Amino acid sequence: MLLVSGSLASTWLLTCIPGFGEIGQIPTNMLLDFLDTFGGGCALQGMLTIGLVCGFVGALFDIYAFYSFRMQKGN
Repeated sequence: MLLVSGSLASTWLLTCIPGFGEIGQIPTNMLLDFLDTFGGGCALQGMLTIGLVCGFVGALFDIYAFYSFRMQKGN
């Protein structure tokens, strides 16, 4: 979630710089459209959905790594 919100904030800040407004607006709109896709039309819900899924996959990987480590030690 930090990666997505950081990139969204940086592209939005780029639109505030005179002369770079149009250049920064294109990636901001693209990122918001991407988040809208996963959030059913709401960018905040899309960011939460992506964050929860990444957290779930990370937890599954940690469980697998813990189990694999225990099996290699023979316990």
